Amino acid sequence: MKNFEITVFDPVGIHARPAGVLVKEAQKLSSDITVTCRGKSADAKKLLAVMSLGAKCGDTLSVSVEGENEINDAEKIKSVMEQL
Repeated sequence: MKNFEITVFDPVGIHARPAGVLVKEAQKLSSDITVTCRGKSADAKKLLAVMSLGAKCGDTLSVSVEGENEINDAEKIKSVMEQL
């Protein structure tokens, strides 16, 4: 399992557009990806789950990536999240 943390810098947080970008990229990966914010966890491959986290600017997201390609998948999803 690979874990990393990332801070939300978008002034409006993880709203529909960035959540959609994250989910689209996560769905391309074979690993299971879980995002946690303020004690709530969500499957990164499910749009409504990611949006339900209500991540706001300044929040720290904990991301867990588990699977056969977890190292590469973690790098890819971290790169996507850094651009949100």
